[in-house]
Amino acid sequence: MSSTSTATLRKHDFEARVDDVKTPKSDINVLILDYLTMEGYPNAAAKFSKEANLQPHQDISSIQARQEIQTCIYSGNIQSAIETLNDLDPEILDDDKALHFSLLRLQLVELIKSCNAADGDISPALKFATEQLGPRAPTSPQFLEDLEKTMALLLFPPETLEPQLAALLDPDLRREAANNVNRAILERQSTRREAAIRHLVRLRAWAENTAREQGTLLPVTLDIGLRGTESTNSNRRTLHPENGHEPMVTT
Repeated sequence: MSSTSTATLRKHDFEARVDDVKTPKSDINVLILDYLTMEGYPNAAAKFSKEANLQPHQDISSIQARQEIQTCIYSGNIQSAIETLNDLDPEILDDDKALHFSLLRLQLVELIKSCNAADGDISPALKFATEQLGPRAPTSPQFLEDLEKTMALLLFPPETLEPQLAALLDPDLRREAANNVNRAILERQSTRREAAIRHLVRLRAWAENTAREQGTLLPVTLDIGLRGTESTNSNRRTLHPENGHEPMVTT
């Protein structure tokens, strides 16, 4: 009985090898500061750089500008987000027509939601669609398709929408837009569009899949280690109010 129990609790050889790898704390700290900087957590980045005795990776004012834009998008105030982005760098939306159209479409979605929640007067949404998206839609088949889907929100009650249309009302649309804007700003300001840890997570997933395809003996499941413990979750809640970001969970 004892031997069976011991065998059951015995670690997989791969897990034992992982435990033997000691990652320098300084490397972990650099990754954490990079994530806080790139994702737009100015207060946390400033505090962490002092605590870890690291030089800030970016000027705080730059991080705050990205945070302000993302916060506007998360709250549904798309017009303010566009104006603030233009104040920061007007060439971003001039050069990226797809990004500009996606923000205007999101603004239309927010207008439609406001119309439905108020007196049902859809004229503000129709006026905005005609003036802002109408002239742009014919320049791209994707733009035209996106506009047609969005306008369909005016025709059907939210509870009867097909999944494809209901997704336009999901908060994920705001999150996607905020992430795309953040990457666009970072691309203008630096050589990278995202935090290094996101690349490492994808690289790790690729390595696991490749190893399994080649028949390497691995545990049935490998925890990527980002969900963390209770203390980790507590840290996430501390970061969350800074810019409305959801915790990064990549599988």
